[in-house]
Amino acid sequence: MAAQHRRPLARILATATAAVAIGALAGCAGGSGEVNSDYGFATAEQTADSTITVWVDAAREPIAKAFEEANPDVPISIETYDGNAGGSGSFQTKVALFDQSGEGWPDVVFSTQTNDASWAAKETNGVQAFAAPLNKGYFSDDFLNGFTDGANDPMTVDGTVYGLRNDLAPVVLWYNKPLLDQFGYDIPTTWEEYEALGVKLAAEHPGYILGSIGDSFVGTYVYYWGAQAPIFQLDGNDFSSDFEDDHSVAMTDMLDSMSANGTLVQDSVFSAPFVENYSDKIVAMPGPAWYAGALFQNPDSINATAGEFGAADPLYWEGEDKVTGNVGGGVWYASSHSKNLAAVETFLEFATSSDESAALNSGLPAYDSAASTWLDAQAESNFFAGDFKSAVSTAAASVWGGWGFPSFSPETAYAAVVVPALAEGKTIADVVPDWHEQILNEAQVQGYTVK
Repeated sequence: MAAQHRRPLARILATATAAVAIGALAGCAGGSGEVNSDYGFATAEQTADSTITVWVDAAREPIAKAFEEANPDVPISIETYDGNAGGSGSFQTKVALFDQSGEGWPDVVFSTQTNDASWAAKETNGVQAFAAPLNKGYFSDDFLNGFTDGANDPMTVDGTVYGLRNDLAPVVLWYNKPLLDQFGYDIPTTWEEYEALGVKLAAEHPGYILGSIGDSFVGTYVYYWGAQAPIFQLDGNDFSSDFEDDHSVAMTDMLDSMSANGTLVQDSVFSAPFVENYSDKIVAMPGPAWYAGALFQNPDSINATAGEFGAADPLYWEGEDKVTGNVGGGVWYASSHSKNLAAVETFLEFATSSDESAALNSGLPAYDSAASTWLDAQAESNFFAGDFKSAVSTAAASVWGGWGFPSFSPETAYAAVVVPALAEGKTIADVVPDWHEQILNEAQVQGYTVK
């Protein structure tokens, strides 16, 4: 555990005791009372033995269980939910209900989305923002500086950090070394080479694939973000989406071309049909670093053998910046309404920075020391072909900065418009106008000025 970062518990409890006078107001009125100067937000009355409620998705439940086992003196209740997957909005919806009742908030929430700070950092109808400010005294600078540069940027609003990144999710190019060797193909390095490989593969080895566009996170984050397509941008309260930009058009054309020749399929990579039909036919596939554990080392998924798959540097447009997309990278939030902030701090440090949590992560931890532990373990296992550590490290430092983080997800519009259109035999180009309109409508509903 990262115990060296933690302030003495006695100091935290003493500070909390000093705030008891405003605690009742903070607890029932959403913490709208006097700001606690040690934390930068109004705290509820603190109780050292108060049970902390932790919301996690199924994939993060083992981390919470590991914390419980390692910290038997910390009272904790672990609850699973959908993790806000696919931009479901469940996190925001549930918090809104607690805001109305003035009670019931969980102490810690894990979300698969990196855009929740856009709403979780805002006061709502006089109720204090759900997300606690983390860099105003609550966490030490020493601890916060341990995160990979830029990891917490999506959760930073006007200089205040409201969430801690669990893992980085840069997109790399996954490749099947035995198949590439068998077919005599080189690993593509650019989007142009990737598309050309699709043409060759379709002609010479029909049935073999280079990925899927059936998942909303793949279509948006892997391909369009990785292509520097400016379809999801935010500047202050101004939202813009440009499908006529050259990068956007080129990616749409590429995806339609590869879908037509069968090298991109429509099955979700997490679906039973994909696993059954394509596990042994993936020649290469761009995807996030967390595919390492979620797909390739998962006995319920592709369940690859050692040396079968490797990770290469991300694809980029020939002659342009060598950048890539990013698929999530979950976030931990501390509730500003918690009655046991000391326990919350202990949990979040464990979840983000401990070697125990690193060992349970399917992807690259966002905390530098945990990331090193994870990368070294992957390298030492010799499970992945090639220089896995170098490829993932390169991708982590190459995420394109032009993507926005508004209060809604790009996945919902893709799922609502593009996925069903593909199932009907339409191309992405056919429905770009509808997809564009859906995105802009969602932006307007969320109160953004559409440019």
